[in-house]
Amino acid sequence: MTAVSLRGVTKQYGTVHALDNISLDIASGELLALLGPSGCGKTTLLRSVAGLVHPDSGAIEIGGRDVSGVATRERPIGMVFQSYALFPNMTVRENIAFPLSVRRRPEAEIRRRVDDLLDLVRLVPQADRYPNEISGGQAQRCALGRALAPAPDVLLLDEPLSALDALVRGRLRDEIRRVQQLVKTTALYVTHDQSEAMAIADRVAVMNHGRIEQLAVPAELYEEPSTSFAATFVGSRNAVELAVVDGRIALAEAFSVPAPVGAAERAIAFFRPEDVTVAAGPGAKGQPATVELKVYLGATTKMHLAIPVEGGTARLYADLPSRDAASIDQGAEVRIVVDPAHIRAFPVPD
Repeated sequence: MTAVSLRGVTKQYGTVHALDNISLDIASGELLALLGPSGCGKTTLLRSVAGLVHPDSGAIEIGGRDVSGVATRERPIGMVFQSYALFPNMTVRENIAFPLSVRRRPEAEIRRRVDDLLDLVRLVPQADRYPNEISGGQAQRCALGRALAPAPDVLLLDEPLSALDALVRGRLRDEIRRVQQLVKTTALYVTHDQSEAMAIADRVAVMNHGRIEQLAVPAELYEEPSTSFAATFVGSRNAVELAVVDGRIALAEAFSVPAPVGAAERAIAFFRPEDVTVAAGPGAKGQPATVELKVYLGATTKMHLAIPVEGGTARLYADLPSRDAASIDQGAEVRIVVDPAHIRAFPVPD
């Protein structure tokens, strides 16, 4: 069953298309992430569903009802903002209860619902504290509880974790996913963080210049990007522009693959750092490269590699298990190979 449906949604600011004829269906109970760089249109799309932005054309349906002309307060939505937007003069309990109080729900019903939500978002010990007495992560969980209080058909989350430090962000990301799956609420989640989108979403829509470049489940998006932009934005891929020779593109001894359809003279090969095999010592095979820099990241080590090519130097990244990388010194001469099965190639954009 479709919970949210957008048909031909367009929004223009001057000559800029913030949304360019977007059509999208979100299934009931699905968490769909909108992923893309600043200015790609993801927040405009979310705010259009919320009724905070009015598209120039197109239709938006929630639960089969056209809400294009419906005020925000009358739409069956809950929203979690980046800035939390909690009422500073209300306790955690009172903040969560607020949407129910303004709807004049019976006091007994409000108490039961708030108690359930405090337990759900794990804030029972903080129930009677004020926003300035709790941590940023707890404040965001309070905002989540408040958004869920009226049991909305659709939960909208606008970069809810971007103001938090990395450790808290990772934990709260998993909490949001846990809560969403427990209550089975349809959710639209805006983020510019690819790891966040891949971890939390059932499907991810990669946006660029007001359009959806690719819509796919996380594994498909990671393994099989369908456009050069999706390949660039997801997976932190290496990108090497190469000449097409006899219908193929090659990086010397590192790899050789068929040129993509439509590439007459040049193409771009994309491959992930973890797909680069690095070997050192006698007998190593592949393309010669120099380790310019090693960056220790715990379980993995990122190597910055310089490869001599015709007309200059290509620079690539390789992610190795740190135990394997320990024996390769910075400045060492190594050999690299990339499995052709892991390479995605596209014509050079016009």
